[in-house]
Amino acid sequence: MIGRYHFFAGMKLLGLALSIIALPNTAFAKDRVSGEIRPAKVWIDFTVSTISTRFAQGHAGVADRLVTGDDPVRMASISKLIVALTAMRLVDQGKLDIDRDVNAYLGWSVRNPAFPDAPITLRYLLSHRAGLRDSVDYIIPLDGDLSAVLSAHAAWELQYPPGHYFSYANINSPLIAAVLEGATGQRIDRLIAQLVLEPLKMDACFNWGAGCSEGRRAKAVTLLRPNGDLARDAPLVGNEMCSVSPASNGSCDVEKLYKLGRNGSAFSPQGGLRISPRDLAKIGQLLLKDGAPLLSPKSFAEMLGPVWTFDGSNGDDDKGYFKAYGLGIHWLDDGKGGKWIGHVGEAYSLRAGFWVNRSTGKGFVRYVTMVDEFAPVGHCFDQCP
Repeated sequence: MIGRYHFFAGMKLLGLALSIIALPNTAFAKDRVSGEIRPAKVWIDFTVSTISTRFAQGHAGVADRLVTGDDPVRMASISKLIVALTAMRLVDQGKLDIDRDVNAYLGWSVRNPAFPDAPITLRYLLSHRAGLRDSVDYIIPLDGDLSAVLSAHAAWELQYPPGHYFSYANINSPLIAAVLEGATGQRIDRLIAQLVLEPLKMDACFNWGAGCSEGRRAKAVTLLRPNGDLARDAPLVGNEMCSVSPASNGSCDVEKLYKLGRNGSAFSPQGGLRISPRDLAKIGQLLLKDGAPLLSPKSFAEMLGPVWTFDGSNGDDDKGYFKAYGLGIHWLDDGKGGKWIGHVGEAYSLRAGFWVNRSTGKGFVRYVTMVDEFAPVGHCFDQCP
């Protein structure tokens, strides 16, 4: 569930990756075939005041380039926690109310067709209780319109009204991004960089947008399938090509075609964060410090929750995978009495885990690449597949 795409969406994205991202050079193709590339395996530990590398093994998706804990990698659904932090910063600034009908910020109407009088709120969206489902393609072309996607009955759970049922869905994220853009008049990648990434001095960004330094893209971990096929972020050769889903005519003019509050998908708020594990550890330190220095104690408490806890019938727990969820925060019980908060990531043959134990004051970030897409899903906690 975490960061996974339905089969049809995944196939579409793979095609896009192969067609719009800079293709690997001849040397890369040769190394891939020769089997010299080993999966990247990285583990970073942190406390409130320290960040240390437990191990960094394997290649950064390219032969002869060993991976490090400072290399940016697409962290998949861990991105959702950073988007939630951005939303809660806007709450602190008085620009958002997470319990207000999102239509007030959008300028267009979004409703579950089975419950047309029930408002959709950010609290519902951030906790996967708005009723949206990944039965439609949430990867929207650069010139596409989110309202058209959400007008389809297939986009909605038609049995339960908003706020009454948990079901993890990536499509919440483009709508959240559109709401944040509508509330501020700023593009989502720039907004996240301004409110979260830059204040914490992180060299990170969404879909290689605002927040990453010049040359950062060239240091990216290339994500490969187990057989060595390109999944995402090919080694950069020359200028970067389109890093977002292009327009219907193939154009990639973001400044011209992207419409604030109408698309929400181009910068992949559901999974497009490029960040190093060491930088992500800074978010972990923030979670250990009750949201300081970015959030007020009240907003942090709202985000932490949990706002949803599985009671046996109030959500899709995915066979025990989900037991509790806050606003962009997944709660994990380690089975030994320990409570952890954070998120997992799973996409493009990467599995990642970002976990914080506030009782012990410790946490970690870890990921593995070149994982079989059909490997059993796990929290990437005690082990990664």
